[in-house]
Amino acid sequence: MRMVSEDSIKKHSARIQSALTGAFGVRAKSLSSALRKTGRRLPKRLHAQARLIVDAEGLGGNPRLLRQVDGAALAQAEDAVVRWLDTIDRADRRKGFWIWVGAMIGFNLLLIVAAVVVWMWWTGRV
Repeated sequence: MRMVSEDSIKKHSARIQSALTGAFGVRAKSLSSALRKTGRRLPKRLHAQARLIVDAEGLGGNPRLLRQVDGAALAQAEDAVVRWLDTIDRADRRKGFWIWVGAMIGFNLLLIVAAVVVWMWWTGRV
């Protein structure tokens, strides 16, 4: 078990928080609120690993409680979360969103045109 200091916990927290900002555009003052804003976009297992660091931050002010924190587990959790967040491409997510919006508008227009044609046929105007 590696010895942990309050500064190392803050470094882990800052690294994950900056990765969340880069991947999802989440802006928050603390890692806890950043995770809350991220919501379900982060998988459960990674969310749980990030919560390890948030819990360790809560113990940060007390040196005796810091002895309970496993530094290797914190480093491993940080690496797993940051590695997963680095695979997210914001431009691709944005492009996918606009493609989805365009498809929905196109489908709705097609549906309206079909409804107008059916209405015209039904009333004998075609």
